[in-house]
Amino acid sequence: MTKRIATVEITGPLKAGKSRLRARFLDAWKSGKYRGEFFGFETPELLWQRLTPKRWELLRAMQGAGEMSLREAGRRVNRDVKAVHRDAQALLTIGLLEKTAAGKLVCPFAEIKVDFALRPPAASRAA
Repeated sequence: MTKRIATVEITGPLKAGKSRLRARFLDAWKSGKYRGEFFGFETPELLWQRLTPKRWELLRAMQGAGEMSLREAGRRVNRDVKAVHRDAQALLTIGLLEKTAAGKLVCPFAEIKVDFALRPPAASRAA
């Protein structure tokens, strides 16, 4: 079984993100090889808004641990179930957590990378 790898990145404007996605799809299609899974955010602010420190902590606690209940996830991060539920729902929506057929949570990624470069806006580069 292929080890699943997630890459979290800043894609920039939607048009640029779509063209990068298209290129990755074509590369994977032509090669027939698994290239990982990509989770893009338009801006650094949006990334940090969606992937808060508490959500990173939850991912770290669940990564490689197999499926678990919300209550078990809460115990691992020493937080109440309601707060963990809210963060787990956000991570499920993004795709970094998945639900099993039994209704438990799992972080299916052996590796989660964050990849982005911070550059000045185009207007200030031209000046």
